[in-house]
Amino acid sequence: MTVVAIPAYEPDHRLVDLATALHERDPSLDIVVVDDGSGVASAPVFASLEAAGVEVLSHGANRGKGAALRTLFRHARTAHPDAPVVTADADGQHAPDDIVRVAREVEGSPDAIVLGVRDFRGDDVPLRSRFGNAVSARMFAVATGVRVVDTQTGLRGLPAAALPWASRLPGDRFEYEAIMLLRSARAGFRILQTPIRTVYLDENRSSHFRPLRDSLRVVAPLAAFLASSVLAAAVDALLLWLLLLASGWLQGSIAGARLVSASLNFAVNRIWVFGRRRQRAPLRVELARYAALAAVVLVANVTLMTILDALGVGLVIAKVVTEAALWLAGFLVQRAWVFAHARAADRAPVKPLVLA
Repeated sequence: MTVVAIPAYEPDHRLVDLATALHERDPSLDIVVVDDGSGVASAPVFASLEAAGVEVLSHGANRGKGAALRTLFRHARTAHPDAPVVTADADGQHAPDDIVRVAREVEGSPDAIVLGVRDFRGDDVPLRSRFGNAVSARMFAVATGVRVVDTQTGLRGLPAAALPWASRLPGDRFEYEAIMLLRSARAGFRILQTPIRTVYLDENRSSHFRPLRDSLRVVAPLAAFLASSVLAAAVDALLLWLLLLASGWLQGSIAGARLVSASLNFAVNRIWVFGRRRQRAPLRVELARYAALAAVVLVANVTLMTILDALGVGLVIAKVVTEAALWLAGFLVQRAWVFAHARAADRAPVKPLVLA
């Protein structure tokens, strides 16, 4: 059995139609909905759902999509500890057949998160949806090295083993889903993508996605990866200039600036970029890994800067060229090794967690 989990805020009759269609296509699906503080006006919709055999959970006030999904995941772990979960939106944008297909795929992929991805090339796709996904997809690819066609899809299949991990992820609103994708690889899960219909009703006006505020929430965790490196590079460049003015010694200035900026980058990445709530490897382990990486980067940095200086290249240009050459390699190593979860303690369990 698979649980279909639907967060709902002020839904209309389309949610009842969706639940009915799902029951017709696959009676074994267990549908659970969270009323995320919708208010009195939506009470008839939730009453109709309960009359149709759908379990309805409630938040007393609107807490956001991320908070609603965590509530659904925790409920699924308790009520159906061995069951995978498929998340779907309440506004009719996911076809019942697509939801059932994602359910079948996640049932056969216990180590993967299955995404139902849309095609944004059609003329009927609203501009804000096409633009928003294009930006987030490219930033996601830069940050993780993984190309995801639709980073904003709400149709996702999570295996039972992913639910304890997903229940601890931060973010109460739309940024929660972006954080889930960003951290899925480090948690030990593959990302599978299956095409689904692209459905926009009334140009997607029923969506509660607020273009400016929620786009910033979605992009923020992606941009954090890049912002940390930019901050460290700015500090490094400023200190290099100051130390060089004071001492006139290029190699020593590079080393001193790199020591300070690397320490800052380590702290920001460990605490902010990778999140306060993640299950970290011990500090000494990550610090040793980062120190080893910093040593390699330092040698490469000094070597390249010395060569470019000997060739008569200006300091600013030499610095830009050097940082551009070393940034991507250092970034990927940090993501894949320095701040990777500890093998035993931090990776999500291979088998589903069964609650006693």
